[in-house]
Amino acid sequence: MPVSADPVAITVGDGAAGVSGLLMRPPDARCLYVLAHGAGAGMRHPFLETIARALATREVATLRYQFPYMERRASRPDPPAVAGAAVRAAVAEAARIAPGLPLVAGGKSFGGRMTSTAQAEQPLTGVRGLVFLGFPLHPPGRPGDTRAEHLARVDVPMLFLQGTRDEFADLKLLEPLVQRLGQRATLHLVEGGDHSFHVLKRSGRTDAEVLEELTVAVGEWARRLL
Repeated sequence: MPVSADPVAITVGDGAAGVSGLLMRPPDARCLYVLAHGAGAGMRHPFLETIARALATREVATLRYQFPYMERRASRPDPPAVAGAAVRAAVAEAARIAPGLPLVAGGKSFGGRMTSTAQAEQPLTGVRGLVFLGFPLHPPGRPGDTRAEHLARVDVPMLFLQGTRDEFADLKLLEPLVQRLGQRATLHLVEGGDHSFHVLKRSGRTDAEVLEELTVAVGEWARRLL
């Protein structure tokens, strides 16, 4: 039976503002992934919708949520302090609506980076690990790793899911970074995937096969973690 995506209201900060969320919880869930969207699309983006449904088949529940700028339909992403407050609010709501389920957090690109930034500043209550669906190490064509300096202050396990054609993460920089993080970090490379994990037809693989690879990787990592 398909798992429904149930609306969730999330209060941010002092309660003056709120954002919306979608909870997808299979009956056999082993953990709950607090899943933030990327900079250019909200929680209903087809990629997030598809991966949430696929994760449900791997006993991983998801809570997708909006950042405040996306809720307002603004084009400019929130500054880190505002985004971090939304991350903390979403994690707190996840713990409230799914008591007893272990939590992991992270997200697609910008959402993953804002989650790790919040975790580095002050640990997210109850979060056992972070999952990055394409960590945005640098802008395309401008390689660097300063965006990842805060990861040294993250003290929970991290899973990096990264396409080998990702223009936002030069592997010559990402692989040494993961090595420096030591046993806390796991890097899973998706051969031929770009920043959206799309693969070229000549690769001989389909996007559906890549999605299966991603969900298997998250499910196995979560089982080891827990």
